[in-house]
Amino acid sequence: QVQLVESGGGLVQAGGSLRLSCAASGRTFSRYAMGWFRQAPGKEREFVAAISRSGDSTYYADSVKGRFTTSRDNAKNTVYLQMNNLKPEETAVYSCAAKPAVLGGAPVSHNYDYWGQGTQVTVSS
Repeated sequence: QVQLVESGGGLVQAGGSLRLSCAASGRTFSRYAMGWFRQAPGKEREFVAAISRSGDSTYYADSVKGRFTTSRDNAKNTVYLQMNNLKPEETAVYSCAAKPAVLGGAPVSHNYDYWGQGTQVTVSS
């Protein structure tokens, strides 16, 4: 069992930056690839980024490449999402999720076993 708690969301102006954190409970955090998803009101959940168990591989949605960076600290059981140059259309609830084993299939939400409750990110224009 893995419990995930996101933090770091908030209100930011367009072009600004936020850093989200996702803290995991348990001693098995390093066994999971981690993903970030977002969901805006009235829209489907959207894949944002993912990182492998060791942190040496990452994968991003095309829409965020070059602006978002995900990283992890397995000693702290925490994964991060650094978001730069945010756009108003990226206003959403951002959630982290844990996927067992490899990074393959990262963009597919049903491949993830555990989800956090999400943190609201609001980007004003």
